[in-house]
Amino acid sequence: MKNIKISSLSKVLLVITGLLFFGALFVPMWQIQLEAPQYPEGLVLRLHANKIGGDVEIINGLNHYIGMATLHTENFFEFKVLPYVFGTFALIAILLVFVAKRKAVLAFLITYVVFIALAAVDFYRWNYEYGHNLDPNAAIRVPGMAYQPPLIGYKQLLNFGAYSIPDTGGWMLTAAGILLFLIVLKEYKFNKNN
Repeated sequence: MKNIKISSLSKVLLVITGLLFFGALFVPMWQIQLEAPQYPEGLVLRLHANKIGGDVEIINGLNHYIGMATLHTENFFEFKVLPYVFGTFALIAILLVFVAKRKAVLAFLITYVVFIALAAVDFYRWNYEYGHNLDPNAAIRVPGMAYQPPLIGYKQLLNFGAYSIPDTGGWMLTAAGILLFLIVLKEYKFNKNN
């Protein structure tokens, strides 16, 4: 079976996809919001492709009392790797405009879905270690209590409500995945030349 070329519309969508991957490098990808009576304005931890941002120092100070490890960008290899991953994804999306083969776009979509699954597992592992590996000599200890933030959604952690949700970059990466899916759907399901 021949490798059918993609349409002009799909090429435009690939350019947009590439720009979304590239743009995600410059804005926060994920955020964990913390709300408690003593912090009515809330605290936020923002995860960028290359660093941890937001109210890191305040959160580190609070977490010290319950024995959680402090957060530092340099402690996570992900922040060294992710800028290259998203930069590569952006380049691949643009290169696919010139390759223009639907099988290549399908392979890219599958690769991206596998990456998202691995990233979710890694993020869960990161949250699990962060919330369970507690200093036994911490000032505040609650027997049997763990402080693992939610992977996505809401969770109550003592008197803090924790919301884990995509930030601007996360929504851009979601949009990129949806566009790739729509391109594959269009080229395989609605292309009358196959």
